[in-house]
Amino acid sequence: MKRTLTLFCILISVVAVAQQSAPVRPKITGIDHVAFYTTTIDASRKLYMNTLGLVSTEPLESGQTERFLVNMGAQWSGYGPPPDPLSANRLDHIAFRTDDCEAMSIYLSHQGLKVPDSCSDVKGGGRSFRLKDPEGHSIEFMERLRLDRIQGLTCCPISRRLIHAGFIVRDRAAEDHFYKDILGFHLYWQGGMQNDRFDWVAMQVPDGTDWLEYMLNQPTNPDLRLSGVMNHISLGVKDMKAAQAKIEAHGWKPNDREHAQMGKDGKWQLNIYDPDQTRIELMEFTPKEKPCCSEFQGPHPTKP
Repeated sequence: MKRTLTLFCILISVVAVAQQSAPVRPKITGIDHVAFYTTTIDASRKLYMNTLGLVSTEPLESGQTERFLVNMGAQWSGYGPPPDPLSANRLDHIAFRTDDCEAMSIYLSHQGLKVPDSCSDVKGGGRSFRLKDPEGHSIEFMERLRLDRIQGLTCCPISRRLIHAGFIVRDRAAEDHFYKDILGFHLYWQGGMQNDRFDWVAMQVPDGTDWLEYMLNQPTNPDLRLSGVMNHISLGVKDMKAAQAKIEAHGWKPNDREHAQMGKDGKWQLNIYDPDQTRIELMEFTPKEKPCCSEFQGPHPTKP
């Protein structure tokens, strides 16, 4: 009996030491930026600046030619030439904000993931590293050592907040293991074109309100148009009618593909497409109707 008790105490001690020595995941507070590829940078610039009212500035990352500021410069969307102009995928990478880049690298390495030996310095004051998620999407973790919010960038941007980004997902279980089990993302909402299946799964960051959207049930080889619909970003707006009036004043007109509509999540949305067919979704921060399919399970984003 004494021997059994002694072995039990030793086992408890070993487990306690292992738990204490295991690295803790640093915070993931939201989306820092999303980068796409474009074959027509001049037309993309016209859309972001003239229609959406955002400001262009010099790129921070190699290979990029344009950076459009959101949230007074705290978030941005970038563009650069594609490595393969014939590829239907125009998404480069998604960067999430963390409060400790080195700690994140250590944490993910401890989880058995392949990560760089150290973070790299980023132009503008920051440190980051990239890795691939289970389906090969390029994901960056960014620590901002200096975050200078730029005031008075423009008189009338369509949005001051990037609230989510989405991409095609084939294996939800594999992606959930990475984003949910390892990184701590949690379900925000899920729904579909029909009530008996889920086509979209919104996974919210653990320490903020931004989310990553799994775009499920897609064909194996989607064309440029379909890939652009699925691999997208969303800019938050407080009032869709006001947002539409603003872009109409900038020369935009509703059409069969671009118009305001009520989403399955009960939020007003309006999709605009860049020249490479990538979707820029305007979405209200909060729902106006009861969502279909499931209830919200996390806080809604707000205007900064």
